[in-house]
Amino acid sequence: MVPQETLYIGELRCRSLHGPSKVELITDAPTDNHGRGESFSPTDLVVTALSTCMITTAGIAAQKDGVSLDGTKIYAEKHMSADSPRRIAKIVIRIDVAPGVSTEYRPKFEHTCKTCPVALSINSDIKLDLRFLYAD
Repeated sequence: MVPQETLYIGELRCRSLHGPSKVELITDAPTDNHGRGESFSPTDLVVTALSTCMITTAGIAAQKDGVSLDGTKIYAEKHMSADSPRRIAKIVIRIDVAPGVSTEYRPKFEHTCKTCPVALSINSDIKLDLRFLYAD
């Protein structure tokens, strides 16, 4: 269990505190939903959670296997539904894998990304467009 605390500070903005580290995170409603868009929105954090979970989980496995993923970059975008109720309809993720990840290791890397805890927790109604790009 990891405790956290969230305070609604007004004007569609929240401050969340991560219990163990005391790190604060501010969220703001997006401009297309009455907010100022000055920070991550709650739905942005779903996409951030997915992309960081993928690479963190893959990083754990790669460390154990003696493979370096240093320099791997992830581009992610969120697409909201056009109809009601407002929800995430699609997530696009492109993983630009650092050079040096062998052809033999790639299936394990991709499987680990696809089966990270956040990926397994996201509603199956959300379309996931996931691509892996290798340097060679």
